Amino acid sequence: MADRETDDRLVEQALEAGEGDYRAFERLVGLHKERVVANCRYISRSPNDAEDLAQEVFVKAFYALPRFQRRASFKTWLQRIKINHCLNDLKKREGKTHVPLDEEQRPLAAAGAEKAASARDEREEIGHVLDSMNDTLRVALIMRDMDQLSYQEISNELGIGLSATKMRIKRAREEFRQSYRRRREPTASAE
Repeated sequence: MADRETDDRLVEQALEAGEGDYRAFERLVGLHKERVVANCRYISRSPNDAEDLAQEVFVKAFYALPRFQRRASFKTWLQRIKINHCLNDLKKREGKTHVPLDEEQRPLAAAGAEKAASARDEREEIGHVLDSMNDTLRVALIMRDMDQLSYQEISNELGIGLSATKMRIKRAREEFRQSYRRRREPTASAE
């Protein structure tokens, strides 16, 4: 996880870099890519599109960097770009059906394979639960719990009232907990 000082220094270096020198911005991408890809995947419900969406977010950030006014941290600014981009993508895809392709399974290293498999299974369960939620609840939940935006920031981004934002997040958390428990119960009783 990048800290603000590192981000500020890299932003400054990226802005001062000569034409064709992308090293500082590439380091910013490296620091934030994992989180942006994960959030794009959860917002879009598409593991296959997450990398592309994240790439598009970073391209937008690169070209908008000279206009970055630094009223917020780079991380917060990047989150806003990501959220807006993913929400626009959702709107474009409304009513279209996407059939996910099977993802290539990478072999796990022998050391720590059981722990890695357990963590992967839990991430998959979380992904399935998030995928089962409607966009209205899922997006608000991701913005609050993954992006750690304030209720007011979420309200502003979604264009809804503060009380509606709080209610969506409350309902989303309840739905997530119930769905997650239901998915885990058969596993627990089989042990």
